Amino acid sequence: MLKNSIPLPARSALFLFGLLTFVAGATSANVNFAKEQIRIKGEAVGIKNSDKVYLQRYQNKMFFVIDSAVVKDGNFTFNHKLDIPELYGVSAEPGELSTLFVFIDTKNELAIHLDTARGGRNSTISGSPAADRYKLYQQNARNTNIEAFIKEQPASIVSAFVLYRYFSPSLSADEVVKYTNLLDPSLSGTQYVKLLRELPASLRSTAIGEKAPDFELPNPEGKLVKLSDHFGKYLLVDFWAAWCGPCRRENPNIVRVFNKYKDKGFSVFGVSLDSKKDAWIQAIQKDGLNWPQVSDLLFWDSGPAKLYGIRGIPGNVLLDPTGKIIARNLRGEDLEKKLAELIH
Repeated sequence: MLKNSIPLPARSALFLFGLLTFVAGATSANVNFAKEQIRIKGEAVGIKNSDKVYLQRYQNKMFFVIDSAVVKDGNFTFNHKLDIPELYGVSAEPGELSTLFVFIDTKNELAIHLDTARGGRNSTISGSPAADRYKLYQQNARNTNIEAFIKEQPASIVSAFVLYRYFSPSLSADEVVKYTNLLDPSLSGTQYVKLLRELPASLRSTAIGEKAPDFELPNPEGKLVKLSDHFGKYLLVDFWAAWCGPCRRENPNIVRVFNKYKDKGFSVFGVSLDSKKDAWIQAIQKDGLNWPQVSDLLFWDSGPAKLYGIRGIPGNVLLDPTGKIIARNLRGEDLEKKLAELIH
């Protein structure tokens, strides 16, 4: 293992332990919340009587089931002791994409209208000021100035979530520090602020001009593959996943650029944030990704993703032949234009 390398789960038992920790333990954030008895009364539309509705907690960009309720006469009820303030989800199926985001920041009883039609677009929440604020954000997301948004309500859990989830992927280390410092200290124990506090160190160590930190992970055959073994060419370290729609839509562009420049000193090194090996391998084959691929199958707990400060995918870093980072997040025409400048 080289200096600055990521320790690997070399033994299968250790790897399995890490994976089980992700699946079974991800609901437990090491955060000091106030636990409150929260009552949620719901009306279910498009869900049969005797079917279940699921209450889930958001952790690491994914929802995990913490309770369920049976639909009776078109209604359901949750009465649960919950950590607040926090983001929860309500859905007709565990982990479905149309999970209704339910921000809870008060002890008020919540009323939910859960409608499964049109991807849940007609679902509503009442009784949560944070949920109301998140809805307003969604309606004006493209025009949101994050600094003004945080200053408007610095103690709102929505301010921390929006900064972490939607803005941090495109911010510099200094910008992350600046905007995180605008948040009220009462949010310091939340998962979002903790992650935002950790992020600048990763961004600075993988900034343009820095030597790319080394790591090694298993390829689809289980063999450990080291990033530095592929230095010597211009190398695109591509962070993606089979479940990521934007990644799959970008893959044909990467394939085209790879085929154009692979004999001129360019290659790609794929790092998957998948958690299911079969889906990962099938996506490699279907998309024709004929370059080295590795994954620890730990989803957003991926070691390289954390090391490189990757908060959204598709994401990438471009390395020169010495392993120095020369660009980040080149997609579409930008990737080909950059390579055209570098390779003649």
